[in-house]
Amino acid sequence: MINSPTAREKPQPTWEITHLFPNQGHWHEAEYLAMESNHMVEFSGGYLEVLSIPTPKHQTLVAYLYGLFLLFVRKHQAGKVLFAPLEVQLWQGKYREPDIMFLSKEHLAAEKERYWRGADLVLEVVSGSSEDRVRDLVLKRQEYAQAGVPEYWIVDPQMKQITVLTLDQDSYVDHGIFTPGEDASSVLLPGFRVDVTDAFAAANQ
Repeated sequence: MINSPTAREKPQPTWEITHLFPNQGHWHEAEYLAMESNHMVEFSGGYLEVLSIPTPKHQTLVAYLYGLFLLFVRKHQAGKVLFAPLEVQLWQGKYREPDIMFLSKEHLAAEKERYWRGADLVLEVVSGSSEDRVRDLVLKRQEYAQAGVPEYWIVDPQMKQITVLTLDQDSYVDHGIFTPGEDASSVLLPGFRVDVTDAFAAANQ
């Protein structure tokens, strides 16, 4: 007979469940893509990276920015813009889930049934933890450039700034670091602008 835990016993994770999945470093792309989860999970060289659950302010800001991109892209029939969770394959064995991603109409064939194979523009809203900041400001900047993504937007609520990066050969250069009172602009989408003041104010609505 199996005894129920007593009030004194510290609850333990259901370790047996872990045996149903590959060990870190041994995941394959097919296993990752077949996985169903209510968490955002990225994939890198056989390892899963479980991202922190976004806050309501984070999601409100993403929703505001997505709305602006969507209106512009549809008006100009420029392509397709979506938001996380959606996997973007940067290269074989590397998947990220940007907060917002755009494919130009010339590259819509990169949209697969389960994921996108690359993107023309990606946007990340930086979360508050030091690990998240390093991931978005340093690591993903290198990865998106290596993958040949032409434009990368970094929206940083902590610093109250929007950085727009454009690809120059195999690395990014600053198109602009935009602060309240300015409009962040795109190179890839001429005429697209975001009022920085309004964007960060929207996160508090």
